[in-house]
Amino acid sequence: MIHSLEVQPTGPLRAKVRPPGSKSITNRALVCAALADGPSVLHGVLASEDTQVMIESLGRLGVSVTHDPGRHTCHVIGHGPPRVESAGLFVANSGTTIRFLTAMAALGTGHFRLDGIERMRERPIADLLAALEQLGVVAATERGNGCPPLAIKAHGLPGGSAHIRGDISSQFLSALLMVAPYAENEVDVHVEGELVSKPYVEMTLAVMQSFGVSVAPGGLQHFHIPGRQRYRACEYDIEPDASAASYFWGAAAVTGGEITVQGLSQNALQGDVRFCECLEKMGCKVRYETDAITVSGGPLAGVDVNMNAISDTVQTLAVVALFAESPTRIRGVGHIRHKETDRIGDLARELRRLGAIVTEHDDGLTITPGELQPAEIQTYNDHRMAMSLALAGLRMPGVVIHDPGCVAKTYPNFFEDLAALSHDAAS
Repeated sequence: MIHSLEVQPTGPLRAKVRPPGSKSITNRALVCAALADGPSVLHGVLASEDTQVMIESLGRLGVSVTHDPGRHTCHVIGHGPPRVESAGLFVANSGTTIRFLTAMAALGTGHFRLDGIERMRERPIADLLAALEQLGVVAATERGNGCPPLAIKAHGLPGGSAHIRGDISSQFLSALLMVAPYAENEVDVHVEGELVSKPYVEMTLAVMQSFGVSVAPGGLQHFHIPGRQRYRACEYDIEPDASAASYFWGAAAVTGGEITVQGLSQNALQGDVRFCECLEKMGCKVRYETDAITVSGGPLAGVDVNMNAISDTVQTLAVVALFAESPTRIRGVGHIRHKETDRIGDLARELRRLGAIVTEHDDGLTITPGELQPAEIQTYNDHRMAMSLALAGLRMPGVVIHDPGCVAKTYPNFFEDLAALSHDAAS
């Protein structure tokens, strides 16, 4: 295992790249395929730690999943709610896995326990459990602190009406929506307060529709789902990961180059393609095609931007902001303190190592470019910290990324792909 990696500066990068499949779509499609009746084939599946723990956990719930990483496919034999009477599920630090499978396990009959690594034991899940309890589920965290490990005494999902907070994680709502069609009675879900990361809920609804269940979004505040429905098995194509694409678009901005990400369009299922709009406001040029998005770098100016809807790209924009001529204010992302790490506080700490002046706010941060300097970057076992902060090393020497292997969570070959772009630029 490599303990650290020094990123090598490059000139302007000019390349075409296709990132691996979307983690968010992969895990949603796996759940819908597992609940569907019969065989489904998923194409473009991401092979990563997050998707692997989902596949392994589905296996413990009695679902047959055959994963071919070389062909980027999964064959899933779905059979509705879990048929096993008990299971222990280890989810590492995968938020989508623990939240989606907590709801899925509630559809079964028996006892289920879900746990993860130490950081997962600090991540909130109480709001999801409270909503499930309103729908007739018996579930609780073992330590009574609102975080995993948790236990479910399942006897199917009776249904009814549930209220859920929208300001912590949209994954709670997505989890409820995906299992609600299998309730014994109709389900009404009411979102309290402002919903964060709305595009991810829209993504959930789109994946559900592809598997044969349509839900009216109700302004993303109220959802009515009739019970006793079934997903239909199907073949399903997964888009390249737009969050991963942000690193390559960011690389174009940082180096003043031009990078085309293939397989994504302005109308992609993933809201994170809107990251390109932020870069455009900073001075980059963006070209949209039917199956590609190209970003060309230019002189960068700071921006004031609300990134609530695209919060997985906050770290990427923060690194681009290091090379702008004026400060950048990022707003609307207070909820990212509850991700793999505190993505406001820990990000601010690492940007300061690089020479920036950073002010933390309740809902984000302000980055004022300073005299940049070499730094050894801590990544906090957060894949996005490693990938985003590596971009600084493309522009300046002496940037060392500690624990680069943490990118295995969503993009195991990231540093190889980044090095290949640099090699192409030099040749």
